Amino acid sequence: MPKLSDLTRYSTFAGVVIFAFLSMIAMFGWSGWFVLPFALFTALSLLGLNDVRQSSHSVLRNYPVLGHVRFLMEQIRPEIRQYLLEDDHEEEPFSRDQRSLVYQRAKGQEDARPFGTKKRVYEGGYSWVTHSVQPHHIKDTDFRITIGGKDCAQSYSASIYNISAMSFGSLSGNAIKALNMGAKKGGFAHDTGEGSVSRYHKEGGGDLIYQVASGYFGARAQDGSFDPEIFAVTAKLPQVKMIELKLSQGAKPGHGGMLPAGKITAEIAEARGIPMGQDCVSPAAHSAFSTPIEMCEFIRQLRDLSGGKPVGFKLCIGHQREFMCMVKAMLKTGIYPDFIVVDGAEGGTGAAPLEFANHVGMPMVEGLTFVHNTLRGAGIRDEIKLGAAGKIISAFDIARALALGADWCNSARGFMFAIGCIQAQACHTNHCPVGVATQDPLRAHALDPIHKSARVARFHRETLDALGEMTGAAGLSDPSGFLPHHLMQRQSDRSMVQGNKAFPYLPVGFLIDPNAEDHKGYKDRWSRATAETFNPPEYV
Repeated sequence: MPKLSDLTRYSTFAGVVIFAFLSMIAMFGWSGWFVLPFALFTALSLLGLNDVRQSSHSVLRNYPVLGHVRFLMEQIRPEIRQYLLEDDHEEEPFSRDQRSLVYQRAKGQEDARPFGTKKRVYEGGYSWVTHSVQPHHIKDTDFRITIGGKDCAQSYSASIYNISAMSFGSLSGNAIKALNMGAKKGGFAHDTGEGSVSRYHKEGGGDLIYQVASGYFGARAQDGSFDPEIFAVTAKLPQVKMIELKLSQGAKPGHGGMLPAGKITAEIAEARGIPMGQDCVSPAAHSAFSTPIEMCEFIRQLRDLSGGKPVGFKLCIGHQREFMCMVKAMLKTGIYPDFIVVDGAEGGTGAAPLEFANHVGMPMVEGLTFVHNTLRGAGIRDEIKLGAAGKIISAFDIARALALGADWCNSARGFMFAIGCIQAQACHTNHCPVGVATQDPLRAHALDPIHKSARVARFHRETLDALGEMTGAAGLSDPSGFLPHHLMQRQSDRSMVQGNKAFPYLPVGFLIDPNAEDHKGYKDRWSRATAETFNPPEYV
């Protein structure tokens, strides 16, 4: 016979059955109002009966009715953690302190903090900007940079802080419109992401960076290949100021994607140039080129087809040798991209397999440092502008990226917070509670583009104002003057190191000078890189 302790797991189920029976008696013998508890307990009894009969969940068979509490708590665990248990500085993936900074600036609220820093300044990893005893006062904080190299006919004066790539399809139409309207009000750029230029981008009227990814949306032939004529139509839109060739993204480098037919709406099909009723595949690699030289030639083709607009590429660094292959191809062909955007593995607006999100790709700091020094070593750093992306939401984040070699910065999730994202981390479920990352029209309707666009512009403006104050405090007149020696970083609980020691600028031209010494293995990788192929050399 089973023990009494074994039977107690059915006590909840037995209880609701008993209460259903008692409610039925009371309903007929005492008051008709007992129909309500009778209905409730009857429904729970039927649920318990189904639990003991089903075979999918062992916990429900052993604990009918009660077992559902476990699934309920699991479902609301992120919200409970975020609102009640999370530390202000615990990154999941953005801390409450970071999110609060964006919210306050977007809303125009006071962002000063009383009673000193909450950072643990004596722990390893803490970093800071060195300040001067002769600070500058900077009035104009509309910091800009001109992007466009020797072969560019339509250079672009870009803000040093812009909206990073997020597609219509991953974000709602109202979210895209709010971001783009905010970009227009603030005078900065909005990257379309790989989903091409949608009607919501056009309605916003703001400057666009048109991203061309492996799916070639907005430039796509019926067989999924690149179509030059269709590309030219999109690229020559007056709103499009630059073209960005996406090789990989920080959220899931080296991974393609598929948009199921059931999620393709008429508006998404219109923007991407894809048919309804068919799964839409984004391959992991481009079909328009397969070698470094072919990639450079494709960049030249895109520049010509766009009428001479700046063309560059975006990537998260993987095999360092492969990036050196691209640089060698630039030197061999004389074709330079106008810009390169380095995305860090900490990027995350695109939903990704857990292993890719956690363990594939180089973080932004190391990736940016490597790209910057490789271009310096090849002697072409001055020919190409560098952008950086990866959890850049504060003035310090921007200052650090500029010091490490970037010319400008992009942010995706920072601007998502500005339009109301609460980090529910339901982006891939279509159930975004604030209408940002969803195609559900009722959920998206909750987001007012006009109101949220003002918050986008205000967040941008106040972040650059803060950057201006930090720049002046460092004794500089422009943030482009930040260099590694303006940074300090604590390596352990007792030691600190200056930025030019942790992230040094390597000598100009050392990679192409056979007599120059090697630095951190750069010349060894350079010797194994070739402009003709991305394939690794054969080891003997």
